[in-house]
Amino acid sequence: MPAPSKPDAGGLSIVVPIYNEASNLPDLHQRLTALAQRLNKKRPIAVEVVYVDDGSRDNTVEVARKLPAENFDLQLISFSRNFGKEAALLAGLDHARHGAVLFMDGDGQHPPELADKLVALWRDDGYDVAYTAKATRAGESASHRLAVRLFYRLLNWGVKYPIPEDAGDFRLLSPRAAAALKQLPERNRFFKGLSSWIGFRQVRVPYEPARRTHGRSRWNLRALIGLSIEGITAFSTAPLRLASLFGVLLSLTALFFGGWIIFETLFYGKSVAGYPSIIVGIMVIGGMQLLMIGIMGEYIAKILSELKGRPAYFVAEHEIRERQSAGKRGPREAAE
Repeated sequence: MPAPSKPDAGGLSIVVPIYNEASNLPDLHQRLTALAQRLNKKRPIAVEVVYVDDGSRDNTVEVARKLPAENFDLQLISFSRNFGKEAALLAGLDHARHGAVLFMDGDGQHPPELADKLVALWRDDGYDVAYTAKATRAGESASHRLAVRLFYRLLNWGVKYPIPEDAGDFRLLSPRAAAALKQLPERNRFFKGLSSWIGFRQVRVPYEPARRTHGRSRWNLRALIGLSIEGITAFSTAPLRLASLFGVLLSLTALFFGGWIIFETLFYGKSVAGYPSIIVGIMVIGGMQLLMIGIMGEYIAKILSELKGRPAYFVAEHEIRERQSAGKRGPREAAE
């Protein structure tokens, strides 16, 4: 992979991971074109859009190739296969040619119109990280709201720098914040946590996600659970502490139960129930042991992944197009 060029500290790179978004992409591109036009009128700022295709199975790449580069430079990065959203965000960060970076989803639920406010918080108010968070979860089920609350309670339990609740990937990083994020060496990334961990001046911007106009979200229960496990194992030792706490409680319970059996036998002459109590005890202890082994296994698997040092992604195709108003059109690059 070629070394990235020195970024333009005064410009803005908009990184958009896309996966099976062929139907949503043209409308989103028009809104980004309007955003770049507004930014150019309000303040002199160079803008580029970096689409990162995460191994789409539909014709997303073909649609992206036909999008015009109006009011901004355009990059199209296509992976060799599906590596996941976090890898797509990393690829966009690696290939961004401007200092500031704006991350947003490709499904249209992150309104590009809100980017004007994020840019103003960076350029006018001096914030390094302007992150968005859902203003309300009133439209979600009670079980989903409870699961989200428990996730953040577990994620932030005992940590020194908590991750803001309900924060999303839709956020803007100043040049020095983006540079700091690039310095982090881990390959298994959780960008919500890393963007908070780097520090600097940060501000929360409430917003309401828009409805998808085309297609269905790929974030099902299984994907959300996987992302939750990734975030917790990357930023929290709470599961390991809970495992130790359960072990202590189970040991104290067994000690108390054993003492009570001895007391009843010596003073009341009661016989100890054999088979049922033994089976229940074995099942409880065995289940707890398997649970603790599974928790430790998640952390060990993450350590193993980091030790292997495999690249987080492979680029199959990388195309750069200069803005059409400049009268230039960059050559298409072959696989890197």
